[in-house]
Formats: sequence, structure tokens, C-alpha cells
Amino acid sequence: MTQAAFDFSGSDYDPALDRDRLTGQMLNIFNLMLDGIPRTLREISDITGYGEASISAQLRNLRKINIDFDKRRRGEPANGCWEYWLVKTEIAR
Repeated sequence: MTQAAFDFSGSDYDPALDRDRLTGQMLNIFNLMLDGIPRTLREISDITGYGEASISAQLRNLRKINIDFDKRRRGEPANGCWEYWLVKTEIAR
């Protein structure tokens, strides 16, 4: 996937200030997840340096453009820890 004009939204979103940064985040997360290895938000954060909330938002944004992630609980169900992995993509690298 190459950098393109993605549509982000939100009440505080300013394309002039945020588009390049958010697009870069999304591309970095996508490229990391191409290997299909299951990772928690914390593990993605440790690798990328992005906050877990930002990663979660970017996974949602990737789903909006038909990038498919799967998820499952990791460890004890009560701990609320999920792991995510890329299962398919319709966008050429």
C-alpha cells in the first residue's frame, strides 16, 4: 500500500495539520502487520512508539479500506487483552 489521500474524520481533525501524520501512522502499522503475526495493542505500541488508542483507531481506519484484521482474546478472558493480525488485503503493496 502506498501513501494516498485517506479520509480521516473527527471533531478535532484538521487535514492541514493531521493528514500526513495519521497517514504515516496507518501505513507503518499496516506494514508491520503484513507478516500476519498476532500482536496486542501494547506489542504494536512497543514496536512503533504510537499510543494504543491511536493504534486502535488506525486498525479501524484500515478496516474502512478493506484491510481485514482478525482478533482473539489472549490469556485469561477476564484480562480483556486482545491480539490482532492481518488476514487479507485487497490493496497491492
